[in-house]
Amino acid sequence: MGPRVTRLWVRTPWLRRFASTKGSSDHEVELARLWLKTLDSKTVPRQIGELSFSRSSGPGGQNVNKVNTKATLKVPLAALLPLVPRLLHPKLHTSRYASDRSQALIFQSDESRKQASNVDSCFDKLHQLLESAAKAVIPGETSPEQKDRVQKLQRAQNESRLKSKKFQSDKKSNRRGNKYDD
Repeated sequence: MGPRVTRLWVRTPWLRRFASTKGSSDHEVELARLWLKTLDSKTVPRQIGELSFSRSSGPGGQNVNKVNTKATLKVPLAALLPLVPRLLHPKLHTSRYASDRSQALIFQSDESRKQASNVDSCFDKLHQLLESAAKAVIPGETSPEQKDRVQKLQRAQNESRLKSKKFQSDKKSNRRGNKYDD
């Protein structure tokens, strides 16, 4: 008797809204920021991948030997990548959950004796992966105060550079002397 497999492939309209679009990188960053703001563990669709159940390993008595409580969530990268911003794609391909052989993200959980809580744990791991990848890749927004501060620092640096150039120019022109003095 093998593991029970449930295949569910549905794309939700919520995530399709934030799918990567062609355009400027600033536009992509804004879409990614909006996607990240609306991302939470409840918005990750439960139908995104394939769930399978098997017997847990390790100690646990007869319950371990009888009940298929270990949950494995296999999310194909082809199904997930259109749903997340394009900026996150390389990070997802290099995550520790990515499998090159099956071209999927694979999450396993056998932390609980209950199948439902192990399934929830798999989806929590998926959510944490998406969130950490997004926070690592998507740059934060700059406040207007910070923008003003940077502009003032750039102006001060430019003025300092011009002042230094003028000083060097005056020093060299003083060395030349006057050609017509006898």
